[in-house]
Amino acid sequence: MSARTVLLRGRGRRATRLTPREVRERSLLLRLISLLLQYPDEELTAARDELADEVRCLQPSPTARQLTAFTDWFAARPADALRAHYVETFDLRRKSSLYLTYYLHGDTRRRGMALLTLNRRYRAAGWRADDGELPDHLPLVLEFAALAGPETGEAPLRQHRRGLALIHRALTDADSPYRHVLAALLALLPPVTDADLRAVAELAAQGPPREDIGLAPYGEYGSGEFAPPGTFAPPDQAPPTLMPAPSPHACPSAPPSPPSPSSTPEGPR
Repeated sequence: MSARTVLLRGRGRRATRLTPREVRERSLLLRLISLLLQYPDEELTAARDELADEVRCLQPSPTARQLTAFTDWFAARPADALRAHYVETFDLRRKSSLYLTYYLHGDTRRRGMALLTLNRRYRAAGWRADDGELPDHLPLVLEFAALAGPETGEAPLRQHRRGLALIHRALTDADSPYRHVLAALLALLPPVTDADLRAVAELAAQGPPREDIGLAPYGEYGSGEFAPPGTFAPPDQAPPTLMPAPSPHACPSAPPSPPSPSSTPEGPR
């Protein structure tokens, strides 16, 4: 990321610029969300107090408030209970799966094309994930967004914001504290429109698309609509989360050190 300010094209509003400091703060928020959505293994649960301290030191914002509500719960629960809740929430319930292309394409051949497109996006940015997860796994998508910056890195999140809204809805219905983490992420993305809400309600009622004979289009493609193979037209960039001046108390100035999805930048070929 260059030291220049980054132009973010607002939807029907004057262009808003992020300063380099705001870009760094946004990257920290995305990395924290990525960490908190990972499976709570021994290494991550051992870092709970550090993560909670980092969240408490965030500048006030809707995202920070939601992350504080989650880390208060996360830090207080026994590790075994956290792992059981995670598996039940994300592995055993399709409506709150963390694999984003499932909500856009369901179990169809189009999902394979979407995964390939996402992998190509990572490689075009010089980034490679090595943890064995599919490229649409949300913690991985968030780590890419944190590393690659608001325009390139966050494009997959903007494209899949309806799926993210559906995950948040499912977590809210299940009364899972992870709803706060999804709410924190949604606060960073473009606002959900009436069309988004209708699409999310339809997805919740009918589920993602299934493979049909002939693979007829699933709908006219728009911002987050079901897309034909190879189509990629993400919505406009979300406005930044503006932060007030730092408070005088001392807080860590760098992201915490718990594990993140294993990833390495690709060197020159």
